[in-house]
Amino acid sequence: MKISAVHHQPQGPVFDIVLLLHVACVVVGLATTLTSAATATRLRKLLGGGAPLPDTVARYFRPGTNWAGRGMYGIPAFGFVLLAVSHGAYGLGDGWVTVGLAIFVGVVLLAEGTLWPAERRLQVSLATYQGGAPDTDEARARDAKMVVWTASAALVLLVAGSVIMVAMP
Repeated sequence: MKISAVHHQPQGPVFDIVLLLHVACVVVGLATTLTSAATATRLRKLLGGGAPLPDTVARYFRPGTNWAGRGMYGIPAFGFVLLAVSHGAYGLGDGWVTVGLAIFVGVVLLAEGTLWPAERRLQVSLATYQGGAPDTDEARARDAKMVVWTASAALVLLVAGSVIMVAMP
């Protein structure tokens, strides 16, 4: 992994627009991951209470794909475009780029391997939720806990990646 100095700062409207899209994907990723963690935390507190779920919690865990969360895939996509339009100022061999890609791989492994499957299980189990049945509430609580922990870990990685990108050499 080489660490190189930037010879010139890329300029121009194309670079600026792609950079804004890249940053927007990071913000969407942070917001959706934070929302997942916060809503799953709220769900954990509500389970076992025997009352119907508040509309906001039920609506969040409504069956369907978390498309906003998938917006995180724009982070490396626009990142690669930024490398291309930087005219050699940045490259895959730069240490901060390599570390950023490794962090993103970690985020994807967490999201695709644990976070989103746990969210899908909650969506299915909460689709017919009418108040606490102890056996199913235990499974729901386990999945909610998994969402909280993996979303929190993904948040830490997203923030770390953002710090690295802002502090790049």
